[in-house]
Amino acid sequence: MERKNRMYRHLKTLEQAGAILRARFGDLRVPPETIAVREALDRILTEPVTALSSVPAYHAAAMDGIAVKASDTFGALPEKPLLIPRGAGKMVDTGDPIPEGKDAVVMIERVEERDQGWEIREAAYPWRNVRKAGEDIVRGEVILPARHRIRPCDQAALLAAGILSVRVFSRPRVLIIPTGDEIVRPEEALSPLPKGTLLEVNGQMLASLAVQCGAVAEIRQIVPDRPGELRAALNEALTGQYDLIMTIAGSSAGSEDFTPVLMEELGDLLVHGITVMPGKPALLAALNGRPVIGIPGYPVSAAVAFGEFARPLLYFMQGLNPPEPDLLEVSVGRKIPSKLGLEERVRVILGNVGGKRVAVPISGGAGVITSLVRADGILRIPQEVSGLGEGETAQVELMIPREALNDCLLAVGSHDLTIDLLNSLLKERTGGRMHISSSNVGSLGGLFALKRGTAHFAGSHLLDTATGDYNRSYIRRYLPGMPVVLLTLVHRWQGLITPAGNPKKIKDIEDLKRPDIIFINRQAGSGTRILLDYELARAGIAPDDIVGYRTEEYTHMNVSMAVVSGAADVGLGICAAAKALGLDFLPITKERYDLVIPTAYREDEKIQILIDIIRSKEFKEKVLAMGGYEVHETGNIVNQN
Repeated sequence: MERKNRMYRHLKTLEQAGAILRARFGDLRVPPETIAVREALDRILTEPVTALSSVPAYHAAAMDGIAVKASDTFGALPEKPLLIPRGAGKMVDTGDPIPEGKDAVVMIERVEERDQGWEIREAAYPWRNVRKAGEDIVRGEVILPARHRIRPCDQAALLAAGILSVRVFSRPRVLIIPTGDEIVRPEEALSPLPKGTLLEVNGQMLASLAVQCGAVAEIRQIVPDRPGELRAALNEALTGQYDLIMTIAGSSAGSEDFTPVLMEELGDLLVHGITVMPGKPALLAALNGRPVIGIPGYPVSAAVAFGEFARPLLYFMQGLNPPEPDLLEVSVGRKIPSKLGLEERVRVILGNVGGKRVAVPISGGAGVITSLVRADGILRIPQEVSGLGEGETAQVELMIPREALNDCLLAVGSHDLTIDLLNSLLKERTGGRMHISSSNVGSLGGLFALKRGTAHFAGSHLLDTATGDYNRSYIRRYLPGMPVVLLTLVHRWQGLITPAGNPKKIKDIEDLKRPDIIFINRQAGSGTRILLDYELARAGIAPDDIVGYRTEEYTHMNVSMAVVSGAADVGLGICAAAKALGLDFLPITKERYDLVIPTAYREDEKIQILIDIIRSKEFKEKVLAMGGYEVHETGNIVNQN
């Protein structure tokens, strides 16, 4: 097959692609099967279920006591007990049949046994403390309707009604075919992972997503980027009993994206490309009457394509409409750009800040799987809209329970590894109820977020080069009139991060201007960037003298990763990040890293617990174990205004 760049062959909008999917496969159903009720949890009924027995099947005592004829008890009072002769009553336990001629039960607490019978201190009306036959279920009535998902309580009701088996839709069988020369199963990967090799993880994500939709999923062995092998894999899949086939990667318009052409050869290519980002390379096809979905290779794109096409299809197969998303109206915490003509899916973190629901975008492209891990929701920007401005309202599809928003602390600002540690300890302390959602936008970005009212606190380490102090002058400048608490989290070492062994023998800041040294910088507005510029000015080095000065990363770990990968020879960052990846570290300065907390949130339960954790022995010990930190002032309030 000729290898050349190709155009998207059947580009559609999301709405058009969805309509094509429903028109072609909306009536597709998996066959029914009969299974035991005890094995039917979460399965979907194909038909209504009718009770075989009444529940209860007889009039039964609802509690322990004396079964009586109600009219025989009239006049009984606590101060004027009435004797029920033994022939006129019978002792019963809960669940016992009510004897013939009796229609009530006097509870045992109101009964005193005597030689002649029972002395009662309470009158009973007809059917008092009696479960009538059929009170719960009547034989012949419909217990559960068709298309009902069986719950634990349903299983109990079915068994009570004498039903031991039910007809349900069989689980849709899904085959997932990963493709690519560069990927390898994690279980078979070499350590360290060779350059140019990627771990195949999308298959597991898609399989688990399919299982959540009621399917059974199988991940095939990886197929290389060769059209003959992919063709053979698809033909083999079509001989199996699969209800849905998904291929991973190879669906775009590049030189090694053979899947669209093969779909046209083997069947009908319905859609090739959708106007949504991420997820544009998705494709839909019909092969031998079976749906085939081409899933893009980037993880976020893969999740989007599954949610838009595979998920509804798996529900259709089981006679169901997919559940409606839980949508929440939010205020956009930071400007979000987007491209006209493409619907954008933006991963966001969420929180209730000052009575306002706030969404802050997460940095990272379609290949950043942790952007899905960290996301609280997905914000959609329509294709006819060119971005959203700060403060605009938008709708977010929730990925967490709605009630969890009230238990979230929204942190925006400088990145530090101790914030992740705090989140872990907060979740431990509260049994998973509370958590921190953080957006790493730099120290200045954090102060601006506090000013906009879109964060509960910000991490900051802004050096005042005139005084040598941290944060206070910036707070006065950017948060005038806002009362805040400035709480010291840690003191930490900043320095030059180099590969293990420091192969280029970098000694200090002066070496950054060497032409053989490639530097990796932090983003403008970060405290680390301000520190770098301060140190460069002290050394008389112009930014343009440094190769890589304008190449930016948003976290210390990403700086360290750039050094590990060979993309840079050196970066400026914290010691803990260097240590975490086994890199060398040349200390330059020790700085104070603070949390800036608006006084309005100081008494919030979540903030109270957070401060308590910060001041705990456990937190300080764990911080010291990370290396490159000092905790002698941790938890101290530096300033409160």
